[in-house]
Amino acid sequence: MTLYLYDTYTRSLREFTPLNPAPAGEKPEVGLYTCGPTVYDYAHIGNLRTYIFEDVLRRVLEFNGYRVNHVMNITDVGHLTSDADEGEDKMEKGARRLGKTAWDIAEFFAGAFRQDLARLNILEPTIWCKATDHIPEQIEFIRCIEEKGYTYRTSDGIYFDTSKLPNYGYLARLDIEGLQAGARIEMGEKRHPTDFALWKFSPPGQKRQMEWDSPWGVGFPGWHIECSAMSAKYLCTYFDIHCGGEDHISVHHSNEIAQTEACYGTRLANFWMHGHFLQLDDAKMAKSSGEFLRLDTLIERGYDPLAYRFFCLSAHYRSKLNFHWDSLDGAATSLDRLRSNVYEWGEPGEPDQDYVEKFTAQVNDDLNMPRALAVTWDLVKSDLPAAVKKATILVFDQVLGLRLAEWKPVDEPIPDEILALVEQRQAARREKRWSEADALRDQVIAAGYEIEDTPEGPRVRHRKQLQSS
Repeated sequence: MTLYLYDTYTRSLREFTPLNPAPAGEKPEVGLYTCGPTVYDYAHIGNLRTYIFEDVLRRVLEFNGYRVNHVMNITDVGHLTSDADEGEDKMEKGARRLGKTAWDIAEFFAGAFRQDLARLNILEPTIWCKATDHIPEQIEFIRCIEEKGYTYRTSDGIYFDTSKLPNYGYLARLDIEGLQAGARIEMGEKRHPTDFALWKFSPPGQKRQMEWDSPWGVGFPGWHIECSAMSAKYLCTYFDIHCGGEDHISVHHSNEIAQTEACYGTRLANFWMHGHFLQLDDAKMAKSSGEFLRLDTLIERGYDPLAYRFFCLSAHYRSKLNFHWDSLDGAATSLDRLRSNVYEWGEPGEPDQDYVEKFTAQVNDDLNMPRALAVTWDLVKSDLPAAVKKATILVFDQVLGLRLAEWKPVDEPIPDEILALVEQRQAARREKRWSEADALRDQVIAAGYEIEDTPEGPRVRHRKQLQSS
């Protein structure tokens, strides 16, 4: 079944075909590069929504029979507090805030990020690559750009001259003339508002924690050059898919493309794909606000991390998603019910191919996970034999990533006071005192329990009984 993906570069839904044909007897390989974290702080759940989208993309590619060479960077130097190449390196700032070295905080927060991925059942990349491990590659890439005549020197660094690239900013459809006319950014010695740093010099008389010798002087690479250099090393100068958050379109990814066009004459990737923001009270979740939700925050409040994954699957990756605790409660309840059904179906049989085709049609339509979930619930409610339903849904879980085969309930007695509330609710329902029954159910839920009404009577379980063992 044909896979269609939305390409930000062409602003269109395109049929996906790998750039490189498969050798005889092997699966076709897909080169996938995903922009990783800047490890000066914890990832927030808005960041993690993007990584869930990218994980679904990888799983869908593998579901379609491709072998994915997935590369993810770790930015541990060069990302300044302003995208306009002003301000302090986020790593140096984070080190001062925590009273540790930049190297120590990079290691710590990279580890915390990997732990978040594991808890969300996000597949690790084939290759992790740190910016600080690839300084020679970045220097060589800058030398190539310089030799092609796209750079100039200022007192604080080597800059890319975007005016020399006729289609600069095409990915974001930037209005360059408008930006020039209405520029309100600090220009410093930059020639144009969209010019950006390839190499920044260490401030005179100041010893940075992270700095290196270069042909231009002691300093450190700009933020954008690392991804161009490392993707070229581990994939090639024109590979299949490059991903990131929508905030990368106008600056980071536009600059990655500019660097690669200048050096190699390609737009770096055949497909550019971007996940949209998670909104909190209708505002983008960002670390700059000083207040953001971590995955640990959800866990401390009693949520299974996979409930957050399920919540993210409920919206298309190219649509905004509003985070509310009530919505996460709904996702947790739905996941609980799905797990319980799958567990109670017993041993799997053979999958139903009609349902597999329906599911595949949705995930191959630009990763339409809300519709894929609709097919999943349709399967749950179907009259197919339990063994067939279980086998089919386990096929779906190759993409959903909910670890449905691993889950089993935890045997824990229900307290007498909760059972008494459940019985009072049943009596109220029998006597059609609906508002009282609803109020009693709310008390049970507030105490951390779920009630499922079945033909045999109510089934009550603690929320933690419904989490992965």
